[in-house]
Amino acid sequence: MKEMNLEENSSRKLQDSQAEANGDSHRISGSRFSSLLASKDRDYLLSQDGSTQVKVSDLEGKVLGLYFSANWYAPCRSFTTQVLIGAYQDLKSNGSNFEIVFVSSDEDVDAFNNYRANMPWLSIPFSDLETKKALNNKFDVEAIPCLVILQPKDSKDEATLRDGVELLDRFGVQAFPFTKERLEELKLEEKEKHERQTLNNLLTNHNRGYLLGHPEPTQFTPKLISIYQKIKQMLAHQGNDDDFEIVFVSSDRDQAEFDSYFNSMPWLALPFGDPAIKTLAKYFDVKGIPCLVILGPDGKTVSKHGRNLITSVPRKCVPFY
Repeated sequence: MKEMNLEENSSRKLQDSQAEANGDSHRISGSRFSSLLASKDRDYLLSQDGSTQVKVSDLEGKVLGLYFSANWYAPCRSFTTQVLIGAYQDLKSNGSNFEIVFVSSDEDVDAFNNYRANMPWLSIPFSDLETKKALNNKFDVEAIPCLVILQPKDSKDEATLRDGVELLDRFGVQAFPFTKERLEELKLEEKEKHERQTLNNLLTNHNRGYLLGHPEPTQFTPKLISIYQKIKQMLAHQGNDDDFEIVFVSSDRDQAEFDSYFNSMPWLALPFGDPAIKTLAKYFDVKGIPCLVILGPDGKTVSKHGRNLITSVPRKCVPFY
C-alpha cells in the first residue's frame, strides 16, 4: 500500500477545502465531512471499543462536534468525564442528530486507547497524523480541550462554532443544536432570568421545593460560624432572626463527602447532586471556592463578594442592602 507523505496529504486537503468553499462538489467525495475526516486510504472512524469501523458518510445530516483533547492534560480529562460524556448521552437519549469525533493529541497509542475507552463517541485513528494535523490547522486549535461544532450542509463554515467547551459549560445541553440563533435565544433567556431573579426560582425547581435543614451545629470554619451565630443573635434581639440564612451549595465529589462536610454546618443546604448546583455556579459565574453570594429578601443579588463583605464588618453590614 502506497503511503502518502505529509506534503501530499496537506496539499490534497487544502485543495479539498478550497473546492468545498467554492461549492465544487466534484472535488469532494461523499459528504462535506468526508473531506475533513477521511483520507485517501481511510473512509471510516473508530467506534468506542475500536472493534467497529463507522463510515464517515454516516455522519451526513448530523450536527458534528470535533473534540480536540488529550489524556495527559488534566483539564481535558475533567471536561470529558464531568461535562461532555453526560451531555452527549443526554442528547443521544433524546434522539438528537448529534455526534462527536475525537481528535487526539495523545503522545502514544496506549494513552489514546486508554482515554477513548471512556468515550461513547467516534474517533479518528491514532495513526492518521496527517488528518489530525490538518484539522488542527483548519480550525486554528491553539489550546485543549477544544470542541468545534459543525453544522450539516454548511459548506463555507459560516455557522461553525469554535467555543463548544465554553457553550456546554455555560448552557449545557440546552445549547443544542448549537446554532447562532439558539445561542441568542439562550442569552436572552439568561438576561431575563437575572432581571426577574427571586430566591424561589434560584433555589428550587419543579422536582424540589425544599432545602435540607440541620438539627444542630458542630464545626465549620470557626470564624464563619461565629459570624453566623452573632448575626442570628443580633437579629433575634430585634425579633427578626429569620431575616438571615445561609444555604450551602456543595462542590463535593460524593454523597459521603457531602454528608461529612454538611454535618459541620448549622445552616441549610441544597441536596447533594441537585441540578440547581451547577445552574447556580454558572449563573453567578463562580470561578473558585469558597464563594459567598449575598441575596436580598427579594432574591436580587446584593454582592457576589460576600466572603469579603461578611468577614470585614459583619455587625455593621447587616442587612447588606
